[in-house]
Amino acid sequence: MASSTPAPSTSGHPATDRPTRIESHGIDHIPDEERHGRPSELFSIWAAANVNYLSLVVGGALVLMGLGLAQAIAVIVVGNLFWLLTGVLAVSGPAAGAPSEVITRTMYGVRGNRVNNAVTGWVISVCYFALNLAAAAGAAFTLVEKTGLTVSTGVKVVVVLLIAGITLTIGVYGHALIVRLYLPITIALTAAFGVVAYTVLLHADFGYVPDGPLTGTGLWATLLAGVTLIAAGPLSYTTSADFSRYLPATASPKAVVGWTALGGFLPSVAVCSLGALAATVVDMTDPQAALESMLPGWFSPVFLLALVLGTIANNAMTAYSAGLALQAVGIRIRRSRSVLVDGTVAVALTLYALLVSNFLDTVSNVLQLTVVLLGPAMTVYAVDILLRRNAYDGRALMDESPASPFWYTAGVNPAGAAAVLVGGVLAALCVDTAYTGPVAHALGGIDLALPVGMSVSGLLYALLMRGRITR
Repeated sequence: MASSTPAPSTSGHPATDRPTRIESHGIDHIPDEERHGRPSELFSIWAAANVNYLSLVVGGALVLMGLGLAQAIAVIVVGNLFWLLTGVLAVSGPAAGAPSEVITRTMYGVRGNRVNNAVTGWVISVCYFALNLAAAAGAAFTLVEKTGLTVSTGVKVVVVLLIAGITLTIGVYGHALIVRLYLPITIALTAAFGVVAYTVLLHADFGYVPDGPLTGTGLWATLLAGVTLIAAGPLSYTTSADFSRYLPATASPKAVVGWTALGGFLPSVAVCSLGALAATVVDMTDPQAALESMLPGWFSPVFLLALVLGTIANNAMTAYSAGLALQAVGIRIRRSRSVLVDGTVAVALTLYALLVSNFLDTVSNVLQLTVVLLGPAMTVYAVDILLRRNAYDGRALMDESPASPFWYTAGVNPAGAAAVLVGGVLAALCVDTAYTGPVAHALGGIDLALPVGMSVSGLLYALLMRGRITR
């Protein structure tokens, strides 16, 4: 009788997770014999995804909002400290041998988790995919123009489809290809952005202070809005266990947290800071054009290619997780096909988004509004890990029947649902972005959505789950 254990490849990868073949696993449990890799691999995965154009845009936006350079850098550092939470969530992957989209059944119940994955998993991921794809397309259009071609509507469609095609190919092949590609991508992007950094540092005004410095309530409102804008990046990755679940169950939790958090924190701080520094000497309302005006002519095409490559790396991870989220919603579809569904929707949204006149405002509003849901969702996840001491039974998590230990009440865990809904509603009352909530209005525009939503949801979940923990 033949052994059921998958044969390992010469690279040490099991047959189910090789870079040259489409990943066979979706949201199912990864058996111990198929686990492999080291926590240090997580650094390049997260670094490649965060050396990108969007970080430049956000960094420049902080100065455009009226902050001085020192204030903007402080906001960038504080906002990116939320990568520590992304790292904390990643430790559940090796413990459970399952992706985040399944682990969250412990928080919301089997049925309730389908709603969670539909909203905070699939919808938000696809929106981010479209937003990033629009940014990459803008850089690619400029690159095409440099060849002398006219960027007609047809050319734009072809460019968007080409970028999406490369992105989705990585997402379809899955985990092993992401691990294999993202180290060289990190090195290439670091080299390219190193040239950008050198140029920006030569021109930047390190003593920059706006003509009319913000004070009092206006300053605090802007500082908090800036932290929220920056924090939206790490908070959008409530699915970090997706990329750690193949690690052995014995992998050091501290190493998983550390390499994940550093992989997001270091490049995000560096690239956002470059955007802020550039904004001290050029108008970052159009970041791509502004930065190109500072760079040597020979380097401009390389810079544009780097912007596209960084976005592809970011979006491939987003598409991968969105595909898992679509499966976790309950749709019976192969993971490889679910990624293609995500891509089709995102491409349609991108082609529409390219008609939006002010891309910067769109980015700001979208990023800040998502924390209303993502902040509470990430906090509940982190609290659950702490309450259970990261002890998850991956096989029990696969049970979707009423006999499941995570069926709770009619398939819904009232504690998780209440914590996220209450935290989200209170956060929405504190928002001052696309609209001004009553709390923000009473405080003169100070946006407390992030601290209120996260603290309330975390505390409420801990209280409601006390004595009810089932691993």
